[in-house]
Amino acid sequence: MALLALSWPSLGWAQAENTLGTIGAGIPNQSSVPGPQWTPPSGPGPRLANGKPDYSGVWDHPYVPDMGATNPRNPALQKGAGEIPYSPAGLENLKAYDPEKNGDYTGMCMPFGLMRSVNSPYPFQIMQNDRYVAFLFEQSTWFHVVPFKNEHSKEPNPTWFGESIAKWDGDTLVVDTVGFNGFTRLDTKGNPHSDQLHLVQTFRRTDAGHIAYSVTIDDPVYYTKPWTNERTFTLTNGDLLEYSCEENNRSLWEGRIKIWTPPTSNPVRKK
Repeated sequence: MALLALSWPSLGWAQAENTLGTIGAGIPNQSSVPGPQWTPPSGPGPRLANGKPDYSGVWDHPYVPDMGATNPRNPALQKGAGEIPYSPAGLENLKAYDPEKNGDYTGMCMPFGLMRSVNSPYPFQIMQNDRYVAFLFEQSTWFHVVPFKNEHSKEPNPTWFGESIAKWDGDTLVVDTVGFNGFTRLDTKGNPHSDQLHLVQTFRRTDAGHIAYSVTIDDPVYYTKPWTNERTFTLTNGDLLEYSCEENNRSLWEGRIKIWTPPTSNPVRKK
């Protein structure tokens, strides 16, 4: 089953009205896994042979179009940062973000980037062993493989998803990421980040069916201090579906999605 690249305004509690021209709109808090609901397992979570928690599985999670907003129905599911500490450059960047007028890279099926992939409406799968932890996103069928190591490269190659390393803090999995290219945004609302973004995600398996997740955004260009978002992931009994952002993209060729070019590129030549 393929999911098509369409675009529509975001619905729900989060203040992310300006989503025309982007991909990833959905209903905040709505389950991203199709099929009948099920009761996730309880009791202690499984462990690997090395004794560390095993995070493997397909995880449902809240759609987060605005990382500053909190779920009013269930704050434990999604707790936003509240008032985000924008720098003057951050406020200027956000105010200038107009995907309907200027386009958005997601509407061109470019990589969402790490944070916006985690925020998307669709589930992701975690695969884990002693050397790596891998995140397989249903969103556009992207993956991000993270090695367990102590330090980043001295000069990371700037990429859409950044360079991640994994570490253990007791039973908490910590994924530390730098080396972003600065082309992506954090969420559908358009909260910006630069190539100096330092992203720290934590995963703590509270029981067999849930993960307590947090992410800290540290970007001195667009924010005056680090800020954090927290949420809960729930284990599902489903599988990931195929997602194609290239197939039958009518919103692009009928003009509802504007052509987007990287900030460092020349404008597209017109015939």
